[in-house]
Amino acid sequence: MTEYTSAQREAIGCLDRNLQIIACAGSGKTQVIAQRIADILARPGVTPKNIVAFTFTEKAASELRERVLSIIGEQEGVPIGLAEMFIGTMHAYCLNLLQTYVPETFKFSVLSDVTQRLLIDRNSKRSGLTETPTTSSAIPFLQRYIHSRLYAQVLSVLAEDDVDLSQVNLRVLMAQQEYKKLLAKTAYFDFTTMLELAVELLEANDADQPASTLLHHIRDDVRFVVVDEYQDVNPLQERLVRAMTKYGANLCVVGDDDQTIYQWRGSTVSNIVTFSERYQNVQQVTLADNFRSSQGVVALGQMVAETIAPEHRLVKRMQHASHQEWKRDDILVQNFGSPEEEANWTCDQIQYLRGVAFTDSPGKKARGLSWSDMAVLFRSVSADAGPLVKELDRRGIPYVVKGLSRLFDAPEIKAVASMFRYIVGDISSIDLEAAWRDSRLALEDASLEPLIGVLNEASDFSRGTRWGVYNIQRVYLEALEALGVREDTVPGDKSRGELAFYQLGKFSQVISDFETVHFSSAPEQKYRQFVDWLKYQAPAYYDEADGDIGYATPDAVTLSTVHRAKGMQWPAVFVPCLRRNRFPSKRHGGLGVFHIIPEDAIDGADRYKGTTEDERRLFYVAVTRAQKFLYMSYSPGPSAMYRSPSEFVAEVSAVPFVSTSVSDLRTEVPRLEPQSKAAAHQITLSFSELKFLFECPYQFKLRFMYGFNAPIHEALGYGKGLHDALAEIHKRALHGDVATVLDVEGLIHRHLHTPYAYPTLREALEQSAKESVRRYLTLHSNDLMTTIYSEKKIQVNIAPGITVNGRIDLVQRLETDEVSIVDFKSTERSQDEDVTRDQLHVYAVGYAELTGERADLIEVLNLDARGKNVREDVSDELLKGVLDRIKTAGDSLRDNHLPKFEIWSPACNKCDLSALCRSSAEN
Repeated sequence: MTEYTSAQREAIGCLDRNLQIIACAGSGKTQVIAQRIADILARPGVTPKNIVAFTFTEKAASELRERVLSIIGEQEGVPIGLAEMFIGTMHAYCLNLLQTYVPETFKFSVLSDVTQRLLIDRNSKRSGLTETPTTSSAIPFLQRYIHSRLYAQVLSVLAEDDVDLSQVNLRVLMAQQEYKKLLAKTAYFDFTTMLELAVELLEANDADQPASTLLHHIRDDVRFVVVDEYQDVNPLQERLVRAMTKYGANLCVVGDDDQTIYQWRGSTVSNIVTFSERYQNVQQVTLADNFRSSQGVVALGQMVAETIAPEHRLVKRMQHASHQEWKRDDILVQNFGSPEEEANWTCDQIQYLRGVAFTDSPGKKARGLSWSDMAVLFRSVSADAGPLVKELDRRGIPYVVKGLSRLFDAPEIKAVASMFRYIVGDISSIDLEAAWRDSRLALEDASLEPLIGVLNEASDFSRGTRWGVYNIQRVYLEALEALGVREDTVPGDKSRGELAFYQLGKFSQVISDFETVHFSSAPEQKYRQFVDWLKYQAPAYYDEADGDIGYATPDAVTLSTVHRAKGMQWPAVFVPCLRRNRFPSKRHGGLGVFHIIPEDAIDGADRYKGTTEDERRLFYVAVTRAQKFLYMSYSPGPSAMYRSPSEFVAEVSAVPFVSTSVSDLRTEVPRLEPQSKAAAHQITLSFSELKFLFECPYQFKLRFMYGFNAPIHEALGYGKGLHDALAEIHKRALHGDVATVLDVEGLIHRHLHTPYAYPTLREALEQSAKESVRRYLTLHSNDLMTTIYSEKKIQVNIAPGITVNGRIDLVQRLETDEVSIVDFKSTERSQDEDVTRDQLHVYAVGYAELTGERADLIEVLNLDARGKNVREDVSDELLKGVLDRIKTAGDSLRDNHLPKFEIWSPACNKCDLSALCRSSAEN
């Protein structure tokens, strides 16, 4: 049982008043929130659907969810219906609301920051980009490619901040409307529009449609709302919080004003500073004890926090409460004459630290630090990490760069990018061969003739009329196959192959991002635009994008921006490049938001420019990521602007716990065999991910740990469209509205979205969908009123840290009084019967955990005329077997033991990624 401090107990016990928790870095806030949620669930009359908890990231949501499960498992066992408790991001919650209650949005998919910019650029006029005026005489209108990021920010500010629209140029507002029309036509949400639509519906009156059902859910079900990282909430998100609590739900906000680092996204520190003035009956609790870091790190962090102007922060003093002991030389600050000297020293320290004894938690056995216990945090990875990357490569120190900002500098990626430059005629076969030899992806004596053959075929842009013929992702996979590039054939040790595939998988995601928007472009133009995009735009597009996918990372040093490091911790942290005008960052000139939206139109507009105090908060986040070792350094930058040390260097040098030179004490430091920390990853699998894990563990690894994507299929969206049409039919039936064949045209128009189908195929798919839905209504109209649940969210807690969640298509009570779990299948969604049977038995377990009742039957209902229907009894033996199988798979996932099949199997024939594993000729 966890022991809590008096402040933690006070926060946990406050359940009947609005609560503001001020949580200093490393203060155990996740455990406190989890215990508070568990205590709420233990109250009489409270059910899981009464609780909504917002986190800033999905990673934080997984950790919080697992903590809650662990606590309630120790106390009284997992309650019925836990799947109906929401823990996740605000964006995920709003999307879930819309796609549960607003049928018109079922077919919408979500743009990432990168695909949003690609969509804007491809539709530069229709998106409003080039129609947007500025107040700059040199640039009267925004320009394609150059200003898509700025335009996306302007769109976000207009929707998410409190803007006096009467001061905004009418043509800017017209451009915003054109962009929204484009999103509606292409069936996309961006992160802003999904939030904006949900808030509009939540702020409506109960009588309004289609908001009434949604509002009744908020009024009747939501009783407790938790908002983590409240300091980073922007005005639109604050409106969401208000709307969620307008019927009297209890509100708990958790955050730290000293860690407000997203002002450039619209967050405002006043949210948390003035919370008690804006909400009634507020109890405030400060968690000041830092359980993460040594006394030296805590003292340094407190000094940084106290340099923030007192009128802009809440009074508090962080206290050391960790088992980590500070020793002289643990915290260093150094000055160097050049970036190369600084990079060389940093690598010296990394190599020194590997093997140093470290104790993760009280009472645990010490282990030797490994590469993955160290992180280098930059103000800007793209601008400053070059010399360090070069030195890490020279020494053979493994590293991973969080996000994709330096992906395109990697030798492996230069090689695969050269393939597409060859296809469009930008380079010769000699240049191509040089790039591949530098990549060290293939053996020295490997022939490039098979690769040349694949690329020559791809460069023939007259070989067909279907868009799918010119699929970039397929060319990429065929090229890797032609060279025989596989994880276990990459020259070097095992970690070299792992890191190479980590990079290659990221590039597969880059291709998917581009093809999501450009799939149907004219072939030759498409490949030319892809090559130019890789060269001129993509590095900047991904500078702030988070491209890290998967459940595990290699044993490698982490290179990251400070922003990406929020919420993380490492035994050893490096903060290099502490240069004036870099960190703290200088305000940059050039075209900006206020050339489009008048500064006077936004309350507190200065936060979009960035202030020195914002930079101090960011530095506070950087230093408090360290558990024990913290190394800060300066070297002059490449231009006169960055030649002087940051003011932070002098400030930290004055702290008694910080050393400016290394003493002789290092020789006395105990050392052990390096051993990376065995992190208990919180594994949350969707049913589609589980399907791949069941079919082939190695395919799962390629897809979800490395991030490889299959080529886009031209009929993609057909199966989902059918699925969504049936979901609406059954949701309507639950409210007594029985659909008939007369509704088919409207249903298909509302739900079928096949953006990658060529015109003839799209027409055929539409006709097929109408026939399938018409057939379903003809055969099953009498069964519609037997619907118990449609698209019901379930969650199966397999073992500590292993959760499977998803939605059941349909639950019906048959005329035999038996409960049947139904899964709809179409040809496009088909899979092996054994996999389907396993999946349906997981559904049966999830249904029991949701309702406390056992389903009698599992049923596969095929929507195609030629399809096979299956109906079986729920088998206790199969239930147990499937649960055991998932637990074993989850353990294997934690251990990174995801082996290939020993020989080519039937599953290999259907796998889009089999060429990255073996050829069909192998035994």
